[in-house]
This record gives sequence, C-alpha cells and structure tokens, in this order.
Amino acid sequence: MQSKGCAYLMDMGTGKTITTIAVAGTLFNTGNIKRLLVVSPKSIVQVWQQEFDKFAAFPFSISVLDGDGNKKIDTIRHMDSFGLAVIVVNYESCWRLEAEIARWKPDMIVCDESSKIKNPQAKCSKALHRLGKASRYNLILTGTPITNSPLDFFSQYKFLDESIFGSTFYGFRSKYAILGGYQNHQIIGYKHLAELVELAHSVAFRIRIDEAVELPEFVEEIRPVKLEKKAQQIYDGIDKDSFAELMSGEVTARNVLTRLLRLSQCTGGFIRDDEGGVVQEVSKAKLEALEDIIDECMEQGKKVVVFARFVPEIDSIAKMLQKKKIGYALIKGDVTDRAEQVDAFQNDPDTKVFIGQLQTTGMGLTLTAGTVAVYYSLDFSYANYEQSRARIRRIGQTKRGVYIHLVCKDTIDEKVMAALKQKADVSKLLVDDYKKLIGG
Repeated sequence: MQSKGCAYLMDMGTGKTITTIAVAGTLFNTGNIKRLLVVSPKSIVQVWQQEFDKFAAFPFSISVLDGDGNKKIDTIRHMDSFGLAVIVVNYESCWRLEAEIARWKPDMIVCDESSKIKNPQAKCSKALHRLGKASRYNLILTGTPITNSPLDFFSQYKFLDESIFGSTFYGFRSKYAILGGYQNHQIIGYKHLAELVELAHSVAFRIRIDEAVELPEFVEEIRPVKLEKKAQQIYDGIDKDSFAELMSGEVTARNVLTRLLRLSQCTGGFIRDDEGGVVQEVSKAKLEALEDIIDECMEQGKKVVVFARFVPEIDSIAKMLQKKKIGYALIKGDVTDRAEQVDAFQNDPDTKVFIGQLQTTGMGLTLTAGTVAVYYSLDFSYANYEQSRARIRRIGQTKRGVYIHLVCKDTIDEKVMAALKQKADVSKLLVDDYKKLIGG
C-alpha cells in the first residue's frame, strides 16, 4: 500500500542507521525534504552524529540536543539550514519540546527503537502522534515492534500513518482483541491476526541478523557515549594534572600507566581518592547506555556478554540487572564457582546476561550462548581484547552477532580503541608516545 510511513523492522547490527541516512539523503536530493528529526533513546543520540559524519554523501548540518531546556530550544530556533538540517533528540526531551519542534516543522521524523512509543497513553507517544501527523514522511526503526502483545503495533503505526490501523486504540483493540474477564475489560485472546500482520507488513521491511548472509559473522559497532558535564570536567582535570606531572618529572611506564588508569576509571564512572581507597561515582553515562542495549536485547530474546575492567563497574552493572530482575552470571577476581557461572549462562534460559571482568574471563571460557558482546571498558592489551572476543565467536557458535564498544567521546577510550583497531598493545605507546594518550 502507499503510505507516508515505513517500518524498518531490522535486528540490531543489520544497518538500520545507514539505511535511514541513505533514504533521507535520497529524499533530500530529490527535493522532498529539508528538515529531519531523529528521536532516539538517550544513549544512542551520539551514534547518529557519528553515522552521519561517516556515511552521509550529501550536504547536511546536524545538531544533537543536549544541555538544559533553554539551550535545546535555542538550538532548534537557530538550526543551521546548510544542506539537510538534522536535529537529534532523546524521547524524554521530545515531548517536553513538542511545541518548539512543531514550529520547526520537520519534513521527516524517524523514531529509533520505536518500541519506546508502544504505549499509546505515554506522553512521548502522544507527542509523536501529533508531530507525525504534521510531517510529510515518517519512519520507525526496531527489531522488535511487539514484545508483549500484537497490540504493541498500534501506537508505533499511529505515528507512522493513522490510515493503517485507525486513529483510536479502542477501535483497534475491539477489532483485534478478544475481551473477557472482569467486566469484560481483560484481553483473553486475539482475532483477525492474519489481517493485522498483512497490514503491518504492507509498509514494512523486515530483516533478521541470522538471515543477513551478506554481513560478517559478527558486526562491529562503536557506540559513542557522552559524559555528563560534571563528569567531563572531572575527567579534563585529571587529564590536565596528569600531563603536567609527567612533563615535570621522570616519565616511566609505571607512572604513565597510573595516570591512564585514573582516566579509564573516570570514563567507567568511578574514581578513587589519592590513596586508592574510597571509590566515588562520578558518571552514569555508560551504565545508561548499557541499560538501553540490555533492554533491546531482552526484547529480542538475545543473551548478552558484558566485559568490564574495574570491579566498581561490575558491581554497578550487577545492581542494575538486579533492579530490572534480569538473571545474570558473573565472574570477577573473587568468584570461585566459575564453571557453575558459565554453565548457568550457557544452559539456563533465565540467565540472560554474563558479566565478566576482562582480565579474568579473557581466556578459556565458552560463552557461545551470547550473541551480543558489550565492551564496557577495556585494558591496554590487544591480546586480552582478542581473547575476550573469542569467548563468543568460537566453535559451537551457530548465530551471527554484534560486538558493541562503549566509547566516551573526547577521552582515553577513543585513543585505546584506535590503538586496538591497529592491533597494537597500548603498552607499547606508554613511554615514547605517551602524549598521544594523555593531554592530547
């Protein structure tokens, strides 16, 4: 059918972002759009900046809305109109900024991870329904449009194009749900599902990663993370002090490593006092990014392996999973029942996540139940990095998967990742080229 909306029902790692950029570029080049709004989870907004910079083969200007509300409003009002004008905003800010966005009049709106608007009563869903009605083209991106019920389609498709499933949830529910139970208000079954599926797929493109034969066995992704303003200030202070101390004293591998260690701890969210004792939490940026990935993987029924370097990070990740009531296995330095932890992850369907300390789990373990590996933090050894990757992609792995690296922008994370990409031990840079890592 013809529609103003399209659904890219594409699994993680199958290229939703680059495909969207290509479509937006084509519409811009043919004179159909001048303004694009991208709405995404908070942890992914920086990804859009990175992907546009890397892949857009057409003129564009892009602004990722951050800071306080007044700063975001000012950015919208003074958006540069060079090429395709792109604004990226997170879901929470979108509904708060609805009036300003409506005045900006985006020609095309993209909802990334659109399951975030599956509840038709949520404030953000209602805002996007209104914004989507006024725009010329709409696009949703998700690998899991439905998680609990076929009725999850409604709100996402109402944003796309009301003509597909109608404008009211109650009319949609009466057509596709069987009601019963107390006062006939409980959903006890579904009807006309063949029609529902046919309508949903009439404007959809579906691809599962296991079916994407042109992709490599494991897809690489670097997910940029932006530290909070205060955390970035703390990081910059440590970086500046480290550079000054190294410039004024004897440079040895040991004191360079000590300084690099503090910088890496900071990007992971924690720093210790000068005596190396008390741990202080300074950032939740990586934890929030990981939580979004975990949520997406749980919706898609995928098991996840998380590698982290520092114990406070691992404890923080475990606490987050406990709060979400997600079963996990864990190996770090003081864990003795390692075989049982691995067995639970490999064989227990309720153990969804494996958390491993990079130095402890880098060798000898089989974690092929996982199809998504997240690198929360890295050490400076290419050997450790390669060994950890082999925990998942090894004999016994029958599915395609994704390696995701959480990399804080403008920090040591970027420099370590660049060195590992070149198959270099960062340790080799420590003395002669330490300025590339600190103060650069």
